[in-house]
Amino acid sequence: MPRTRKDKFLAFDIGASGGRAIIGELGNRKISFKEIRRFDNNMTRIRSRCHWDVYRLFEEIQIGLKVAHNQSELPLSIGIDTWGVDYGLLDEAGRILELPYAYRDHRTDGVMEEVFGLIAKEDIYALTGIQFLQFNTLFQLYAAKRDRQPAMERAHDLLFMPDLLNYLLTGVRFSEFTCATTSQLMNPATGQWEARLFQAINVPITIMQEIIRPGKILGRLTVDIAAATGLSAVDVVAVASHDTGSAIAAIPAKDDAFAYISSGTWSLMGIESETPVVSPKSLELNFTNEGGVEGTYRILKNIMGLWLVQECRRSWGGNGTPFTNEYLLSLAASSKPFKSLIDPDHPSLLNPENMPKALVKLAENAREPHMENPGEFARCIFESLALRYRQTLEELQQITDKNIRRIHIIGGGAQNDLLCRFAANATGLPVVAGPAEATALGNIMIQAMASGEIRSLPEIRQILRNSFEFKEFIPEDCSEWDNQYARFRDICHRIRG
Repeated sequence: MPRTRKDKFLAFDIGASGGRAIIGELGNRKISFKEIRRFDNNMTRIRSRCHWDVYRLFEEIQIGLKVAHNQSELPLSIGIDTWGVDYGLLDEAGRILELPYAYRDHRTDGVMEEVFGLIAKEDIYALTGIQFLQFNTLFQLYAAKRDRQPAMERAHDLLFMPDLLNYLLTGVRFSEFTCATTSQLMNPATGQWEARLFQAINVPITIMQEIIRPGKILGRLTVDIAAATGLSAVDVVAVASHDTGSAIAAIPAKDDAFAYISSGTWSLMGIESETPVVSPKSLELNFTNEGGVEGTYRILKNIMGLWLVQECRRSWGGNGTPFTNEYLLSLAASSKPFKSLIDPDHPSLLNPENMPKALVKLAENAREPHMENPGEFARCIFESLALRYRQTLEELQQITDKNIRRIHIIGGGAQNDLLCRFAANATGLPVVAGPAEATALGNIMIQAMASGEIRSLPEIRQILRNSFEFKEFIPEDCSEWDNQYARFRDICHRIRG
């Protein structure tokens, strides 16, 4: 009997550097998937400001829908996930007022300290449980209001990036829970927007939308989009629209004794919890409580991830050498171990004009040897990230009573055997790598939950274990990594003062 569209789902997984349209198909307690379209996404600079071209992303989604139709990959529903914190503003008529700002824009430099003058840092954390990062939506909104940006003055509605794209597809306005929690504007105790924060920054809370949980069917494609793409009767589902939320749902864990690293542009490292962890110690260590699937929370820390390597490759690309991932990994593997270490989360690495120069300057300031070639740069980044993972693991064990026996690395970094091996060696725990497409798979699985084909998070994870094989890395050379960890901590302390 031929398959029908009833077990097919279309995920749009859009990150800060690109997006994919991926069809997933469920059958016999397994999932298979294939990529049907890939597209670039880059920050757009307008008068020295960094924005996202939401109109082009919307056009790419429509092209993806057309491709699905043309390939007879007819989905029951679609779901969109993106990064968090960034947003678009609508006027009273529902029109987008300006291109959304990108979180790496420098308008929020120094803003956190200004906001702490309006409401104490401790109070903000007690109300939200969110890690302090200068690009959190709270600080972006304050900067927009302070600078009297015209769009902010005229704003009637605020929609986070995935919510904005869903609105363009359906005309429906909601804020999905996992993305809402990244904003540092939501109170996890109430599950609602926190009025004290909006009052402190003088932004009307009325611009915010009702918060909904992942797995809600928002509606169907508008008539004009259905006609333009050839698809009709297709539901749009609010998945875990913060990409990390979808990715964590796709961890193939058998029990809860794990930590995770969602490894891509960022490394998001943490644990899954039934309740938020908001304490003086979690504030001191700057951990965040972001929403997950089925009411869970992701207790995690944002760590600078493969962005460091991506930006180095971009800088080196002009010399005619094709710095593919495979080539760079081979260079790193053959480079001298532990020649140089850096603090991978130093603020100077957030968005420098030239990443290799920024890394050299950081090494100089830490009195570390210079990196002299691409292999040494890459090895320095991978070793420094692995040592940051160890530090974060120790901090997680300070703020929770979680019994952590293994680490799951998911996302693009799961394909980086060198980084996975370093992570196992540095932490002393086995590392299970994969799936690399965790975000898209989680997106698809949550759509399947919305349709009634899957009933729970444990069921999602069982299906993933049925469907794929995963590589495991066992710790080696731990004594040498212990020695280097002491050096790493000293470097970080020295460079931060």
